[in-house]
Formats: sequence, C-alpha cells, structure tokens
Amino acid sequence: MATKKAAPKKKNQNDVSHHIKTFWKIFAGFILVVILFFLLASWGVFGSLPDETSLENPEKNLATEIISSDGKTIGKFYKENRTPVPFDSLPDHLVNALIATEDVRFYDHSGIDGRGTIRAFAFLGSRGGASTITQQLAKLFFTEQVSRNKVQRGLQKIKEWIIATRLERRYTKEEIITMYFNEYDFVNQAVGIESAANIYFDKPPSALSTVEAATLVGMFKNASLYNPIRNPEGVTNRRNVVLSQMEKYDYISEKVMDSLQALPLNIKFTPQGHDEGSATYFREYARAFMENWIKEHPKPDGSKYNIYQDGLKVYVTIDSKMQEYAEEAVKKHMAHLQEAFDEQNKKNKTAPFRDITEKETEGILNSAMRKSDRWREMKKQGKDEEEIIKSFKKKIPMRVFSWKGDIDTIMTPMDSIRYHKSFLQAAMMSMTPQTGEVKAWVGGINYKHYKYDMVKKGRRQIGSTFKPFVYATAIDQMHMSPCDTLPNTMYTIPAGRHNLIKPWAPKNAGGGYGGMVTLKYALANSINTITARLIDRVGPEPVIDLVKKMGVDTENMPAVPSIALGTPDVSVYEMVGAYSTFANEGVYVEPILIQRIEDKNGTVLYQNVPKTKDVISNETAYVTVSLMEGVTQSGSGARLRGTWAVNSPVYKNAVTGYPYDFKNPIAGKTGTTQNNSDGWFMGMVPNLVTGVWVGGDDRATHFGSTSYGQGATMALPIWGMYMKSCYADKDLDVSTGSFTRPANLSIETDCSKWRQGNPDVEEMPDEFGI
Repeated sequence: MATKKAAPKKKNQNDVSHHIKTFWKIFAGFILVVILFFLLASWGVFGSLPDETSLENPEKNLATEIISSDGKTIGKFYKENRTPVPFDSLPDHLVNALIATEDVRFYDHSGIDGRGTIRAFAFLGSRGGASTITQQLAKLFFTEQVSRNKVQRGLQKIKEWIIATRLERRYTKEEIITMYFNEYDFVNQAVGIESAANIYFDKPPSALSTVEAATLVGMFKNASLYNPIRNPEGVTNRRNVVLSQMEKYDYISEKVMDSLQALPLNIKFTPQGHDEGSATYFREYARAFMENWIKEHPKPDGSKYNIYQDGLKVYVTIDSKMQEYAEEAVKKHMAHLQEAFDEQNKKNKTAPFRDITEKETEGILNSAMRKSDRWREMKKQGKDEEEIIKSFKKKIPMRVFSWKGDIDTIMTPMDSIRYHKSFLQAAMMSMTPQTGEVKAWVGGINYKHYKYDMVKKGRRQIGSTFKPFVYATAIDQMHMSPCDTLPNTMYTIPAGRHNLIKPWAPKNAGGGYGGMVTLKYALANSINTITARLIDRVGPEPVIDLVKKMGVDTENMPAVPSIALGTPDVSVYEMVGAYSTFANEGVYVEPILIQRIEDKNGTVLYQNVPKTKDVISNETAYVTVSLMEGVTQSGSGARLRGTWAVNSPVYKNAVTGYPYDFKNPIAGKTGTTQNNSDGWFMGMVPNLVTGVWVGGDDRATHFGSTSYGQGATMALPIWGMYMKSCYADKDLDVSTGSFTRPANLSIETDCSKWRQGNPDVEEMPDEFGI
C-alpha cells in the first residue's frame, strides 16, 4: 500500500520539473526573440538607423551669428536658432539640475538604466519613466516625432535604445550632456541652451543662476506646455519640482531650495526673430551682404555656404550699447513728435498729407497698394487686378502699429495703408570717422511694419546740411576764413551762368537781410544769400566733385547753383561718410559694417580691408569743422548747449525739451527742406559722427509749420538723447575734447581775435534761418 501511495508524488515532481523546464525554455526563447528583435532593428529591418558617420558627425542646422564689436550676439540667421556651446560653458548647477531631474544615475549606466526600466515595467510608468538623457538625445537626433500608434512607438523605443548604446560607446558623458543641451528646442525660436538663455534671460548660459537653470531644465519635460511666456504659473511649479530634485540629491540645501522656490520667474524675454530684437534694419543689411558674399566665395569643395545652417560667425562694427541708445532715442523722440503731428492733423481734411490734391492723394495710396505684400501674394495666386483691388476695400482683422504697442483691429487694407502713412519716419547712423566703423544703425521706426531701410536705401533732400560742402570748397579754393565777411543782401546769379536757364535769387528763411556777416555766422544761421555768393564764386562742379570723393553718389546731381541749398537727394549713409571726412582731417574712410567672417571652426573666411582716400587738406577740414562748431554755439544747434532759451513745440519748453547741456566742442548742421518734408541734423565730436533724418514716407506727409518741421525740432533731439546716453556710459569713451588742430594752420578761425583788427564789421543781432 505504501508503494502505491508514493507513485503520485513522483509523478507530481516530474510535472513540476517539466513546468520549470518549459518556463526556462519559454524565457530563453523570449530572450532570444528580444535579442533577435534588437538585432533586426539594428540591421535596419524595421527602418533605417543612422550610419557610423552620422553618429560621429550628427547633421545639424547651425545658426549664423551676428556678433557686435563688444562681443554680444545681436542677431542670427537660421532655419533653427541653434548655436552650440561647449561643456565648459555650462555652469555646474545647470548640469546638476538636468541630472537630478532627468537621469540621476546618468554616470552609472551605458545608455539604458536597468533599474529604471524594471521599475517602469513593474509599475507601468506610474513611478516615472525609464528614458535616460542618452535615450532622449537619441530621440532628438535620429528619430521622427513620437508616434501615437503603440506598435510604431514600441519600435521607435527600441531604436532609441540601440542608438543610445551606440552614442555611449562613441561619446563621453560630458559630450552627451552638451549635445542634449545644444539640441533641445525650448520653443519661441530658442533651439539649444545658448538661444534659450539669451531669449528668456538675456544672458549667455555661463551666466545663468541656479533658479534660471532650473527654469530651463524644467522645460525638458514638455517645452510647449511649460512655455514661460504662455504658462508662467505652470513653469514656476515645474521649476520648483526641479529645485526639489536638486535638494533631494544633495545638489542644494533645503534652505537654499526654499529661498529659490519663493523667487519669481524674472523672465526677460528677448526675442531673436527676424522682425524683433536689436538692430533689425542692420541685420537685414548684413543678410544681404552675406547673400552676395557667398555667391563669390564658395567652400573649398566648390559648394556654397548656407547662412541659415552652416554656423558662420559674422563680426560686425555695431556696438550693442550704442545701438541700444540709438534705438531708445529714436523711439522716445518719435513718439513725442508723432503726438504733435497727430494733433496738427486733427483739422487737416487731407491728413496725413498736405498741399496736394485729392487725385495726388489717390495716386500715393494706389502706388502703395501695388507695392504691398498683399498685392504681390494675390498676383502670385493668379488673381486679376479687379479682384485684388476689391479685396483692398473689404474690412478684415489685422494688427497695426502704434507707439504704445501693436493694435488688433478691423479695417480695410487700403485704410491700413493710409493709417501707416500717417506715422513720421526716422533714420540714424553713427560712425567712428578715423576707422569707418559704423557703431549704430537705425533704418526706421519699426522693422516689423516698415521694412524699407532709410539709412542706405532711402534718399531724401538734405537741405542746409549740404552747405558745409560749399563752404569747404570755398575754403579749399580761395583760402577763405570763418572770419571773412560778405554782405547779407539779396543776390542774383544771372541766367547763362553755371548752366542756369533763368536767373536764380534765393531768399533767406525768415526774411532777415542787411549788414556784413562772417562766414561762421552765416553758416550757423544758414543764410541762403551767403551760400549763393559762395557757390557762384567756386561753381557747382567743384562742389559736386568734392562730395563725390566723399562717397556721395552724384550721378543724378545737376551742376546748378541750387544744389548749394540742399536740393539733391542723398542717403543718411552717404552723409555720415562725407561728414566724417571733415572730422578725420580730410581723409575719407568708406563706412565699414562687416569686420570679418568665420566658419563654425573659427577659420577666417573674410577680413575687411579699410578703403581710404585723401580728399581735402587737414587745414580745410579743420576750418570747415570750426565753421560748423558755430552752429552749436549760436545757431540752430545751440539748443544742445542747454543755455539757449527756446520753447520747443514738441516738448513745450527748453528745460524738458532740451536737457542736454553739452559743454564739449560739437560741430554740426541742421537741415530743413521745402514745406518741412525733411528734417536733418548732422552732429560731430572728434571720434563720432552721427546723422539723423526725420520725415514722412511721402514728401506730402509733413508738418504745417517750420517751428515743428525744421531739422532742429524733428532730428536734433534724437542726436542729443543719443549722445547724452553715450556720454553717460564711460566704457564707450566718446570724445569730449577738441578737434585736432593742424600744426601748419594758416587760416584764422578765432573770430574774436580777428574782430579786434576789424572793429567796423557788425554781426546781425537777430537769429533767423534754419
């Protein structure tokens, strides 16, 4: 009986043993299938994987950087706004925040975290995922967007594991972290940590604080969700989670964590879009320069450089601080000036235009319509003109410019054209005369809405700012002195002389005549009759020849006496270059904007070579500068001194309107054109020449009175505000000294000494002219 009872036990043991063997066979088979599955995936059966070359040299779109003379990135050209930074530029707390939050065992695994994977499977991801930093890098580098299909997502995950292990074999841990930071898209056109740090905090990654680093690391979870601009509350909460993780793993103390979690985000959003940020007009100039440069300078292999993905570095002459001061001055003054302009137009039935017929108004608007982006796009779509014109008369939602920020509204495209033409425009350029380096460039009031660059492309009548060229020619030809006198009486140049068809007899603005006046006084007060006498003596051809040597395009400049009063159209760019010749002792230096170009490895591809030309003697240059100093001492530029009692129509009074109170030598000239359409001011100190133009898009857009429309009111305040800021910044070293006096000066420039020997000459007591 006992033997019979033992038989079932043996049978049960055999069954258990059989089940165990079966389990191990199934398990081994499962392992083999997994291995085979991974092998098949690695062989590309389920989709291609990157080859060895791709792993060693991952293909990236690297932004081309525009780097200012003071080392700041002021703009980029890109498909993806990515600029790589080395591991050494990543602060420790930034790296620690990433490891503590995303992959605490990063330095202990080889691409796949075994413990994390088992935990993720056991708890179905409820206690966190198992994706390592290396796997996340693999996903960024080599796989498509995450699929919603579970099977495809599973295959994609396997590919990430395979690539992660390959990455670990080929790169150090530091290189993997660096690549991850450089590749991640932080949204708002911030691809990579360099762009993210600059766009969200206006600083390089190396300068990020712990709390700022935690903010950016928090975005790795989901940058679209944790967007600091759209979801500040969510970003703050996520940042505090990162700080908690840093405390948990002993990267910071509990006390530090508590203090940092209580801080606000302090986002300093500095967008780097093509329409936004600093030096937008200059950046477009630089882009055009680069596009032309790459056509003639191929790579060693014959292919062309791509400014949007080759990671070039373009070193420019712009100073980021001076650019900032220039843009601030334009913005501050133009907002005030626009208020005055709008006030004047309240009773103007043809606003924003003056002195033109309804037909001429219609012509301006129709011309603008045909030049608009909307017209071009509809033409590309094959629309006929009748249909396009009708679309310009239908109200649609749009965003329009205002000095208080863009406005969302509903209006017809034609009405929006008229609306945008109601804003006065401005342009400004500042340059070091000795080197030709352009330090600031403001091509308009708002690049997003007004893309036409008035610094270089725009050409407008220059008014009395042309007169110094006439005086310089007279000094050069006839050795005249600022103290020489001429009669301030009506003067007529007869027909037949200097290509005149009929007699020319210009009038003085304000109507002041009588007495003998010095050249210095005449230029300071912009007396037209004196300028007419001078150009009659020297002739217009020598004056045109002079400005041509100074870089001005004279092809369409007629050789007639009226050019003396500023009838030619000239750009701000040309005027600043020409005036710089006076400040640089008679030597013209072509304006320089691009210093050098380097590839992503630092190899110099282009180096600017300055172009100079001796134009006039240093004596002629100095005497002309001395003449222009009189403009800011007693003429229309005297309000820069802060001692000239004048009521500003824009700023109401001298104290608030002209608070400059400059004491140092300043040479300059104001300019105002017919009907107050254009206001100019050219201002110089020994190491900085700056030109400012203000006017409407169309010459019919102008003030109704000279008190508002003159250069001293429209343009000079921008120069004053800009220079005030430059002088306050001692790092800029803008000169406060005197202009260089030639050792061989033979022409008397001190008229107080000259007057002692000429007591009978009387200056006119009243100031007139502009």
